[in-house]
Amino acid sequence: MIHDVKVIRLTAHTDERGYLIEIARKAGGDEPHAVVHQFGQVYLVGNPARGAIRAFHKHAELWDWFFISHGSAKFVLKDDREDSPTYGEMMQIVIGERNPTLLVVPPGVYHGWMSLEDDTQMISTASHTYNRENPDEVRIPPDSFGDVWTIKGK
Repeated sequence: MIHDVKVIRLTAHTDERGYLIEIARKAGGDEPHAVVHQFGQVYLVGNPARGAIRAFHKHAELWDWFFISHGSAKFVLKDDREDSPTYGEMMQIVIGERNPTLLVVPPGVYHGWMSLEDDTQMISTASHTYNRENPDEVRIPPDSFGDVWTIKGK
């Protein structure tokens, strides 16, 4: 596990009407998903076809909170913070609608994702508003960390 990255399993509250999943709360509460310390924006990202890759980038100040609302996705992260106890470490995680999860990504950690199903949708919350003229991001190619996107049998 990368330092400061959090993988928070969420609860689906279900009844005869359907389900409700609380994704995130303002930081400071006792709930494990009380992690949002600053709010910038929320956006929905959709990948119409399985295998679509969106990778890699990191931020200097911005925190990301990711939730897959439909389908499933493989996330790959690499710690690029020289002062971190997990500097240089990578992690991979699969999350999706069948295992509701909030993925917390701090600044300085490269991250990307690949949809594992057609029409995968991600709700992304960011601590800062995206600045189109001067974006807080460093982008690198999807193959920067080797063959991390191939699905291998176990």
